[in-house]
Amino acid sequence: MNSIVYVGMDVHKESYTLCCYCFDTDKVEFKQTIPSDYKLILKYIEAIRGKYGEDSKFVCGYEAGCLGYSLYHQLKEHSVDCRILAPTTMAITNTNHIKTDRRDAANIARCLAFHTYSEVYVPDDEDNSVKEYIRMRDDQKLMLKKIKQQILAFVLRQGKKFEGGKTYWTIAHMKWLKSLELDGLNKETLSEYLITYEYLTEKIARLDDRIEELASGEKYKEKVKNMGCFLGVKTHTALSMVVEIGDFNRFEKAPKFAGFLGLVPSEDSSGGNVNRYSITKAGNSHLRRLMVEAAQSYTRGNVGHKSVALKARQKGCNAEVIAYADKANERLRRRFYKMTLNKGINRNVATTAIARELACFMWGMATGNIS
Repeated sequence: MNSIVYVGMDVHKESYTLCCYCFDTDKVEFKQTIPSDYKLILKYIEAIRGKYGEDSKFVCGYEAGCLGYSLYHQLKEHSVDCRILAPTTMAITNTNHIKTDRRDAANIARCLAFHTYSEVYVPDDEDNSVKEYIRMRDDQKLMLKKIKQQILAFVLRQGKKFEGGKTYWTIAHMKWLKSLELDGLNKETLSEYLITYEYLTEKIARLDDRIEELASGEKYKEKVKNMGCFLGVKTHTALSMVVEIGDFNRFEKAPKFAGFLGLVPSEDSSGGNVNRYSITKAGNSHLRRLMVEAAQSYTRGNVGHKSVALKARQKGCNAEVIAYADKANERLRRRFYKMTLNKGINRNVATTAIARELACFMWGMATGNIS
């Protein structure tokens, strides 16, 4: 029987640390650090092939991180079996708090051998390109949020306070900012801040238009349209879910999908004692944040009410899909009010619970389990 050799790779921008584990020897060996070039990994595999036999099979793996999917694709193109491991799902064998690249590589090799990890889904090139575009747009959104905070802080330091209401960044608030009488260089400083604000606002609007265009493509149109039947799930969120999850059927049940997003409670059980704590926050943090943001829509409004915007998103969808989404929307909004008003549960905790259940409903929508 041919040996299977598991190659753990601790990868960084400048270097890769490699090692091997095989059940035949039951030890980690041939540790080596090389420059960050996939061709050197191929040479490493060929160099140690003779140690295990010419017919040995090699399985390589590395933690998801800064390299994305680039190393995975490079090795796959040369017929190397490669896996990307989700860091939050890996078994930790290092118990003495000594962390080195070689120890990390050894842990990866053992995780590969004993399958104590979950494999990261690798999207196709089109999905990955759309994902990167959406995340670029979200980076711009964070920059806009930061510049807003900087403008408000600067104005406050100048002793100015907006008296036109409690809501900022409205037409009235912008008119007030532009009309402020400041001395000398302070006026120029505020002007530069506002130029950056307006530039980012216009840029994000343009990026959102492009995302709408991408979502209307044949590959994504129906899936995004169906997802949009839920409250709080607009094109940006729906398309993000579609391109980053890919095949929803790879999750056997809805709770497993919620667990992948890190929206399930962590647990500490021993004997008959079961203690549950805050959510695990494992898995895809970007999608988890989008789900929690979408859940905010269920924290307001009347149960059963459908806004004009929601009706517009549902227009043209299958009647069965709309009925399923309406049932979810009514249930989740009713559940939020019951948790916060009747049971006195903290608002943020209740919103996270709604996000978890919304994720389950979205799994049902994507997999056709809408009966």
